[in-house]
Formats: sequence, structure tokens, C-alpha cells
Amino acid sequence: MPPDLDDVALEHNLFTPPFGGGEPARPQPDWSRLHAELRRLGVNLLPVWEEYRAGQPDGYGYGYSRFRELYATWRCRLSPTMRQNHPAGERLFVDYAGQTVEVRRAQIFVATLGASNFTDAEARWTQALPDWIGCHVGAFTSFGGVTRQIVCDSLKAGVTAACRYEPGISRTYQDMASHYSTAVLAARVRRPRDKAKVEVAVQVVQR
Repeated sequence: MPPDLDDVALEHNLFTPPFGGGEPARPQPDWSRLHAELRRLGVNLLPVWEEYRAGQPDGYGYGYSRFRELYATWRCRLSPTMRQNHPAGERLFVDYAGQTVEVRRAQIFVATLGASNFTDAEARWTQALPDWIGCHVGAFTSFGGVTRQIVCDSLKAGVTAACRYEPGISRTYQDMASHYSTAVLAARVRRPRDKAKVEVAVQVVQR
């Protein structure tokens, strides 16, 4: 054994890892930029991953499944969220999809059940009160029943005065709710997490 070997050098010589040098670390995607891309209408994770993979030398990057896991882990660090429980038949979340359909522009009404994520979508010419009420009736018919509560956005057809604590519900909308023995809960302004179920369903319908 060569002289003058200290304990660190001796341990290195005796216990060298079988794959010396190790595998170089994979390049990390720019998660902030990718997250911003995913906020655009009609963009999902697959084309974002394909763009990332194409930019790696010799295709050396994460596979799609690992890429999804890493993005989900990174996204969870942005801000904590409260997990909501949705008993079956408790709430129906409703909204309009942002994109319209051609040849004649129509509004796409989306309703999704809180527990099962079962979704109903219907095209209407406007977001005016008659269409708004008609879409609810159509959703109830499609689901074969009525939930105990309806969670809606602050759409003018349904909410006359946006308020964090006591929003004003239009008389016709309230009459409809009373007729079906349900209650209307208006989501807070600029709080999409209050109706996250329908926000996700809207993305699915748009895609």
C-alpha cells in the first residue's frame, strides 16, 4: 500500500462505487416558462413536453411520465390548496367555456358534478338569462336529477351583485333554484379555485 494515505484517501480506494463518475444529471426544464405556456387556452402538457424533449441533445431528457411527475411536484410548491370533499349529489359546478365555436359563434355551457366529474356541455347562442336558465334545465335532464347546490361564476345573467359574503342572485335564477329545491352559491370574483371542478371540465371541453 502506498505510504502517506490518510483515512479519506484510503476509504476512497477501498469503497469506490461500481459506476465511478455516475450518470450526469438530466437538464431541468424551465418550469416557470412551461407553466406559463400551460395557462394558454388549448395548451396541454404533451406538446409542451415534446418541445422540451426536442430541445435536448440526442434526445437526452425526461420521458413523458417522469416529466409529468416532476411538473406536478413543482406545481404543488407554488401555493398550498385546501382539499375539497364532494359528496355525491351535493354540488353542481357550472360555467361557460371561453372559446366559441364556428360557423356561427355559440357559447358553450359546461356543468360538472363534484363527486363523479360527470360533465354535460351544451351550445347556446348567448349567455343571456333565457339561455342560462335553459342550460341548467338541460343539465338536470342529462344528469337525471338535481344537486343540493349549484356553484356558478359571477355571470350577469345569474349574479346581479358580486359580493364576497352576500352576492345578489337574479330573481329568475333564484326562482329556478327554488323550483328545483336547490341553492345557488356564487364563487368569489377572481377565485377560480372556488369552482375548480368546472374550470378543469371547461379545459377538457375546449380541447
